[in-house]
Amino acid sequence: MSSTRTRLEDLAAIAGVSIATVSRALNNSPAVNDETKRRVWKIAREQNYNFRPSMPAILSGAAATIAVVIPTPPGRHSEVSNPFFQELLAGISEAARHAGCDILVSHLPYKNHDDLVSLMTANRADGVIFLGQSFLHERFNQLALTENRFIVWGADMPGQRYCSIGSDNVRGGLRATTHQLNLGRKRIVFLGDTAAPEILQRYEGYINAHRQADIDLDPALTVPASYEIESAEASVNTLLEQGIEFDGIFAASDLIALGAVRSLLRAGVKVPEDVSIVGYDNLQLSAYSYPSLTTISQDMAKAGRIMVSKLLSSNETGPMRSERLPTELIVRESCGLA
Repeated sequence: MSSTRTRLEDLAAIAGVSIATVSRALNNSPAVNDETKRRVWKIAREQNYNFRPSMPAILSGAAATIAVVIPTPPGRHSEVSNPFFQELLAGISEAARHAGCDILVSHLPYKNHDDLVSLMTANRADGVIFLGQSFLHERFNQLALTENRFIVWGADMPGQRYCSIGSDNVRGGLRATTHQLNLGRKRIVFLGDTAAPEILQRYEGYINAHRQADIDLDPALTVPASYEIESAEASVNTLLEQGIEFDGIFAASDLIALGAVRSLLRAGVKVPEDVSIVGYDNLQLSAYSYPSLTTISQDMAKAGRIMVSKLLSSNETGPMRSERLPTELIVRESCGLA
């Protein structure tokens, strides 16, 4: 059916409920239970029923609405306050504004496949962007069997059924590590949580750089750290306390790099004279840290444009294809300016 021919009566017949129930469901009335709402909304989307008149007034003039979901990993705080996600969200927001779209932001925890299905069927957005992948990869794969209205910021993984947009993490890790090796650094720490797919790929780049330089890897130089400054600071403190020698650090994110800088400076270790540091993300604050941070740049504005464009054109172009964004080495004071 086309959107001009679909009526409430049609939706009611398909759903097996009354016209009044369909009307209440589309208007999110508390008189209709959530299960029925999800079923009616799903049918309405499948039948290209126009949701626009029943949306809140602030959204009614938009060409489309995109939901942006920032999943919260188990046992961790919401990532909404993370500067990286804020900059990525800004890129999406700007792209949506240019496309005449509104965005809705959610940061509720999604623990399993059923939670993701509920999210997709219980919202009236034209598409959903998930900013985060690590603990939801298999669930996204399951979701892709029944839904095609979503896209994920993350890595491209073997057997992946859904569309993801992200940087070329392996090449970024290679460039970050090779730069330090070219500066004469021989014992470079990898600082990050390799359980996360994107971080693991950056670690692969770190390994490849050592292989190309014919330098053996020391397992003691692979050190876990989460995305928080405090975690990175604690990890580097432990390295120093154990007396492990190192002259460089490749941090899997700028926040991790800033935590490493903080630890080293407090211990009287000079950056970059004694230890050079490279981060990843090129957050705005990395240019204003002391010393300013050498980093791998990801183009957040371009990422936002690609994700919004793919979602808005998905019905016309067929299945969305994953895409890797190029990375760039930004050399600043934390590695010296050589």
